[in-house]
Amino acid sequence: MAQNYLERAGFQFISPEPASREDLLLVHTEEHIHKVEQGDFHDPDCPRYPDIHTYAALSVGGAIAAQQREGFSIMRPPGHHAGPDFLGGFCYYNALAVAVRRSKLDTLIVDIDGHHGNGTEAIVSGESGLAYISLHRMYNYPGTGQASHGNCLNFPLPPRSGKEMYLDTLEKALAQAGGGFRQLAVSAGFDAHKDDPLASLGLEIEHFFDIGFLLGDLALPTFCVLEGGYIPEIMGPSIEMLIRGLEEAGKTRAEKP
Repeated sequence: MAQNYLERAGFQFISPEPASREDLLLVHTEEHIHKVEQGDFHDPDCPRYPDIHTYAALSVGGAIAAQQREGFSIMRPPGHHAGPDFLGGFCYYNALAVAVRRSKLDTLIVDIDGHHGNGTEAIVSGESGLAYISLHRMYNYPGTGQASHGNCLNFPLPPRSGKEMYLDTLEKALAQAGGGFRQLAVSAGFDAHKDDPLASLGLEIEHFFDIGFLLGDLALPTFCVLEGGYIPEIMGPSIEMLIRGLEEAGKTRAEKP
């Protein structure tokens, strides 16, 4: 549904190649990869779909392609709950983290999904040249991200926070992260939408434009990877608003004397 909407909006698509085992090993342990390949895991939030490894590796390939092209990967399954040796929340491999590691660039990761990206935090915590920002609903799945530590900046927000609180918090988070990064990687979940049943933070579709504008104002090469979002009809418009916000920030900078 999201792809059909975005194609009508004029966006172009490419088909990625699956990530290689070498790519996956940049982030995940050999044991973890083997468990996903064999379906040898037990997690109520990660169904053991037939051949899930193939689909998850293809999703990682989409993130790699997005990083190389400064694009947006709409591949699923998502990834930000998958850590070096664990999975969760429908996440098997951490696509965004693989793409960041593979790039070898100092990277600011901003996670706008309504859930905390515990897997991404576990991967990047303490790693030089990387910083992780997460804005998420407090006291929600997976129960992590209640405080910041080191290079991982967590901002738990109350349900129905709304645009003003969200954008003020994002501005504060970006200032706290500082500069010196060579790229921006966005874990783009849309379950912060006001009608989402699992992680709503009271945002409207058009507010994702404002989020994109703030992020675009950082003037960094940017790529995005789709994470959560559980209202199919808002996904395409929300993705478009985020991208348009990123683009508009670039145009505004170019027009300044």
